Amino acid sequence: MNRPDVTRSGELSAHIRLALPLAAQQVGFHLMGTVDAAMLGRYNDTAIAAAGVGNNLLFSITSVGFGIVMGLDSVLPQAIGAQRPEAARRSLGAGLQLAAAIGLLCTLAVLAAPQILALAGVPPDVVHDARIYVDVRAIGIVPFLVSVALRSYLAAHHITRPLVAAMIVGNLANALLDLALIFGAGPIPALGVAGAALATVIVQVALAAIYYAAVRAIEGPRPRPASTRADLAEILRYGLPVGGHLFAEIGIFGLATVLAAHMGKLPAAAHSIALNLASLTFSIAVGIGAATSVRVGHAIGAGDLGLARRRGIVGLVLGLAVMSVFAACFLLAARPIAALFTDGSAVIAATIPLLQIAALFQLSDGTQAIAAAALRGIGDTRATFVGNVIGHYGVGLAISLTLAFGADLGAPGLWWGLSAGLTVTAVYLVLRFRARTRPGPVAPHVPRASPG
Repeated sequence: MNRPDVTRSGELSAHIRLALPLAAQQVGFHLMGTVDAAMLGRYNDTAIAAAGVGNNLLFSITSVGFGIVMGLDSVLPQAIGAQRPEAARRSLGAGLQLAAAIGLLCTLAVLAAPQILALAGVPPDVVHDARIYVDVRAIGIVPFLVSVALRSYLAAHHITRPLVAAMIVGNLANALLDLALIFGAGPIPALGVAGAALATVIVQVALAAIYYAAVRAIEGPRPRPASTRADLAEILRYGLPVGGHLFAEIGIFGLATVLAAHMGKLPAAAHSIALNLASLTFSIAVGIGAATSVRVGHAIGAGDLGLARRRGIVGLVLGLAVMSVFAACFLLAARPIAALFTDGSAVIAATIPLLQIAALFQLSDGTQAIAAAALRGIGDTRATFVGNVIGHYGVGLAISLTLAFGADLGAPGLWWGLSAGLTVTAVYLVLRFRARTRPGPVAPHVPRASPG
């Protein structure tokens, strides 16, 4: 009689054990950006606005490459679940090749991106600093995508200690470098936004090196089997829709950032602070989602559709519980949280309503992230793209523009539209996951068992 409860309890415990370090790794990654924003907010309002705009431009473009490399999140767990370790090693090699090639293309696109800001009517001083920030950050795009591929391989093997250790060291280094490079120290001049960007790039290169050393420790001295065109094609088949999904999701927030900058420095600074905080809490959902993707993928590789469904639901429930806590924090402590980023009373006052709106979409934001990850685990990455296009552009964008400009609500109007888009996306993706894992004669596609 009690066996189903024991099984559910065991699944939850196993999920938490994997999700905790992956969430910590994701939080550590976003915490670097949050620390950058907090320090730049004390440098000047132009710097924090420019970094916010530049960061969103960079990630809107890099998200395509990020998503393509994340095709490994479908391929690797299923290969390991099906007991095909050499296929997983080949896929990693293919993923690293893609990370380098696509990273170079993204770098070129990022360097050209600031041209958009002048056309959008962003204040000239913000455009100037954003261009500096983007030019420096572009150096770290290839190392960042390489680290994504390596992270996917480590997570698929349930090896998370190097990820957490690297993030702890990386955050300490980033904070010290920020202090020295943003404000100056001894012979080092105050570099402002360029200093924040340079600190991030240095840490990105170091993280990629640490992850690579951890992967080599797993693989041992054996040479990695040569990747084939079929390996590349398999990652692209899963990764391209994920790239489209991330471009749609990050792109809508990037567009909101540009529109906030068009409204002036005060809305842009408030938007940047609120977005950094929402991204920080979202990173925990991404970590839970990464664990969900791995565990669902292992179940699919082993041919157990029912187990895949249970693991996806466990991830969603865990995510809802965690994001509810953050929603309460944003509602009850908006002012002291905003004050961590700036001393300006006007910026704090403009940030508070954005954090209160962000509190409302914490649940939908976490749900859509974890549902998308569960769908990656079963190999249905196209649905994540469709859901984000429908939610953000079919619903959210129209509401944002109508409320921000038609109803003259300003930045809060933008955020109400973002909230609506996230909610529609979450509902679509959860329904899709439930439909794809419903018991029946047709199971989700499992990647081929290539020779070797």
